[in-house]
Amino acid sequence: MTPTSPPSTVLVTGGAGFIGSHACVELLDHGYEVIVVDDYSNSTPQVLTRVERIAGRFVGAVYELDIRDRRALSAVFDRHSVDAVVHFAAHKAVGGSTRMPVEYYDTNVGGTTALLRTMHEHGVHQLVFSSSCSIYGDAGPGPLDEATPARPTNPYAASKWICEQILADVCHRCPEYTVLCLRYFNPAGAHPSGLLGEDPHGTPDNLMPYVAQVAIGRRKRVHVFGADYPTPDGTAIRDYLHVMDTVEAHRVALDHLADGPGMRVYNLGVGKGSSVLDVVTAFSEACGRPIPYEVAARRPGDVAELVADATAVARAWGWRPIRDLADTCRDAWRFQQLNPHGYAGSARRPNTKA
Repeated sequence: MTPTSPPSTVLVTGGAGFIGSHACVELLDHGYEVIVVDDYSNSTPQVLTRVERIAGRFVGAVYELDIRDRRALSAVFDRHSVDAVVHFAAHKAVGGSTRMPVEYYDTNVGGTTALLRTMHEHGVHQLVFSSSCSIYGDAGPGPLDEATPARPTNPYAASKWICEQILADVCHRCPEYTVLCLRYFNPAGAHPSGLLGEDPHGTPDNLMPYVAQVAIGRRKRVHVFGADYPTPDGTAIRDYLHVMDTVEAHRVALDHLADGPGMRVYNLGVGKGSSVLDVVTAFSEACGRPIPYEVAARRPGDVAELVADATAVARAWGWRPIRDLADTCRDAWRFQQLNPHGYAGSARRPNTKA
């Protein structure tokens, strides 16, 4: 696969989700044929109508299915000549994983192994895997590079680390596989059009959509989970990466699957940390009003600081993020203003049944 080759067909699991939907736009914009599978457990089919509106092209096909259903997933591969898979489908909330650990392992690990088996049966061996900085756990302050030992502190992080170990072993034993694992830090923001953004079901587990819902009046105040961390203002520090930078890196990764077989791991991040209160302040500036907040107890599984050293991917691919926290808050606010109740009421895109 090279930039000069004809458009390839990419299967995007979780393609209606926050990052997956933005990735579909990025891939369609760059000539890829896109097939989407999603069970809509934390997304909505309406989003794909917006993907097509932004891209000015149709998604090739959409299938509503759980990727653990190998029979349904196999039918998708039977119908389409898939060249590569970008695998986003997973449960992703730290807090949710501490409450429902078995469900997280079943979905995240079981879904990945079901996908691998189905890919192998259909001769598809190129995969871009959505991993997470959370596998580093409580690694301490300072930018973390890919050599930082994994110390997952919650079931979500552990599930991603287990998946990485499975993928590494598969690549070791089956040389036909090429896998790129992208450990991204905290994707946030929205498409600059305001048509796509983060609209989780129920109470948001991630900070940015929660702040946005407070700003629009859907919630009273932000709950700051812990103000006694060993950080400058006592609140947890994360590396917030604009979702458009995130998905651009996935598209670039597809170009680099041709670099050779085996598994390679890269961090995606800005390399600069922002505390919870930094985000509240930046969003207040974006929306032009103060964001009320109150301090609550720490959440189980959270750590003080996670900031990326992403120099490896810059050296390998020349990829670097170009947006900062102000850009991220501005675009998240635009999405929230244009969609005060999220995607509710959008036209539903018809689904293709496997």
